[in-house]
Amino acid sequence: MRAIPALALGALVLPLSALAADPHSYAQPNEVRVTHLDLDLAIDFPHKALDGTATLSLDWKDPNAPALVLDTRDLKIAKVEGLDTAGRASALKFALAPRDKELGSKLTIQAPRHPAKVRIVYATSPQASGLQWLTPAQTADKKLPFMFSQSESIHARSWVPLQDSPAIRFTYTAHVTAPKDVRVVMSAINDAKHPLDGDFRFDQPHPIPSYLLAIGAGDIAVEETGPRSAVYAEPSVVGKAAHEFEDTEKLIEATEQLYGPYAWGRYDILVLPPSFPYGGMENPNMTFATPTVLVGDKSLVSLVSHELAHSWSGNLVTAASWRDIWLNEGFTTYVQGRITEAVYGKALADEEALLSARALQKSIGDMPANSQKLAPDPRGVGADDSLSDVAYDKGSWFLRTLEQRFGRGTFDEWLKAYFHRHAFTSITTEQMLADMKANLFDTHPGKMSWDEAKAWVYQPGIPREAPLPTSLRFQTIDKERADFLAGTLDANELDAKGWNTQEWMYFLDRLPDAPPLSKMKQLDAAWHLTGTPNAEIGMRWYSHAIAAGDKNVWEDAREHMTRIGRMYLTLPVYKAFAATPEGLAYAEAAYAKAKDGYHPMTQGAIESILRKARQGKK
Repeated sequence: MRAIPALALGALVLPLSALAADPHSYAQPNEVRVTHLDLDLAIDFPHKALDGTATLSLDWKDPNAPALVLDTRDLKIAKVEGLDTAGRASALKFALAPRDKELGSKLTIQAPRHPAKVRIVYATSPQASGLQWLTPAQTADKKLPFMFSQSESIHARSWVPLQDSPAIRFTYTAHVTAPKDVRVVMSAINDAKHPLDGDFRFDQPHPIPSYLLAIGAGDIAVEETGPRSAVYAEPSVVGKAAHEFEDTEKLIEATEQLYGPYAWGRYDILVLPPSFPYGGMENPNMTFATPTVLVGDKSLVSLVSHELAHSWSGNLVTAASWRDIWLNEGFTTYVQGRITEAVYGKALADEEALLSARALQKSIGDMPANSQKLAPDPRGVGADDSLSDVAYDKGSWFLRTLEQRFGRGTFDEWLKAYFHRHAFTSITTEQMLADMKANLFDTHPGKMSWDEAKAWVYQPGIPREAPLPTSLRFQTIDKERADFLAGTLDANELDAKGWNTQEWMYFLDRLPDAPPLSKMKQLDAAWHLTGTPNAEIGMRWYSHAIAAGDKNVWEDAREHMTRIGRMYLTLPVYKAFAATPEGLAYAEAAYAKAKDGYHPMTQGAIESILRKARQGKK
């Protein structure tokens, strides 16, 4: 990391040492920094491995640095060579340290002569945490195997040896071979018309952090959705996905109107099999998306708004460490709301903002005080644990507050310029605040005190004056829910026939944690929520019905949580089962049968829930 002077932010002074170290990486970028990656890989489905070479172009910062230190996890390193400026190769000594559970194995390459490039011959493990390998039976069309990556937060090191820190950006090219009939895609420009000849080449000319390195391969068809967008998915899914995402160009244009030109050329979407552990992953040029958003009515297309927004907040301007991840997710959630408002209307945007705010209000008090901060103090948690609702929802709430105080026009002017000033760089919370103070607070005084802004970032909880949007629809739902629970309104008298997905989510979210069983049975009889194909509604319904003691939903709840690998939609149902001994035994049996179909990240999260339940922990 290049030297950054201490930043004075009112009473806040951040020392250089706090900016220079990434606790989740072994890399030493003050000594040498990777600037470019050339991959040459073969996809081996039978052995569940990628094997080939990674060639790293190096910028030596310290003339006395003796070695290049890289991050790896479960990689088999066969050989390391140094390449001089003429391309001549010479063997280099290397050592792979014992595996750390969180960080993997430090790879130290002795390179006292400072070669221009280092080439590493390696292969991945079948258990690579950043890759999932699916048999044909685990895909929608049952025809070909499928493989995809998930590098965020520190899982790129499980399939490429590199400096796995968001502070370090590099360009890359890749040559990937695969069986014929398999399409390979990456987080770069993809050719929709590329022949399925088993030979693919990619070029990412913009510097990206390692967590945005991505690859996918399988039986993948393509349908164009606009002049610079397409949907990639299995043949039986691609048509439905193209319909759901047909507004992609409108979303891109709306964001450009707000925050400037789209910098990445194309914006494509790969719809993955159901085991994908997240809603979406903002890989440059190609968002990886869950099929759970394909409900037919575009009601969950905000996921595309969110991942597209990352093309400005996260991919263009990136958090320099996982402690600063709210710079990615909070800003993106705010921009997502603005895109949704521009394309689908203010009412829907306000409903989504209220949903997230109410959920955060309910959960934040149960978190440790340090976890309630946007920029927490050093806390020794894993990088994956940094991605909490606080980063997303408190972060976006802070930005909505700024918009209200300074006025939308003024705030938009600052935000657009902020993206431009820091394009293709990784920055810290303190660098963002320095920009905000100089270019928003100091140029428009009297709108909000600087101490108030710092309290949002560095203090736990949600400030009392935090503004919330209003929704007449939600107010009506609040009254109907209260009347239903009080027994003055029957379930079949709820005015729910026209509720959209967000309104059902809101109704269910604000039910008691363990509602009366009789009420759940009435609700199901009237509205047939058990068996719903809408996973957002299903997760909420099953969690409440199980907590109420309704065993009639167990089989459908099991089908929901074992069919869907998206953690956000699966883990709450496991938690509901794990709350009772009988439910825990049922969930453990269901997991044993479904385990192989889950992503490694999902497996770890479910096993943690079950283990804590067995030990009697919350």
